[in-house]
Amino acid sequence: MKFVYYNDTGREISIHPATELSGIKCDMTIIQPLEERTFYLPLNTFPWVKMWDYGEKRGLSILVTAQKDDK
Repeated sequence: MKFVYYNDTGREISIHPATELSGIKCDMTIIQPLEERTFYLPLNTFPWVKMWDYGEKRGLSILVTAQKDDK
């Protein structure tokens, strides 16, 4: 499965390292404003997404993890 995220925040977004550790494949570079990023998830999973705002100095960070679809 793939999940596409569109950055409409007007700010740069870093990707949390645990995104790759959960088995998701993606470009781990900063997501620029107005940029789309595709996250490729393992089969039979769905995305769970969390975003943090660390303020102007550290910016935004996103975590995408693969959750098992047990149905």
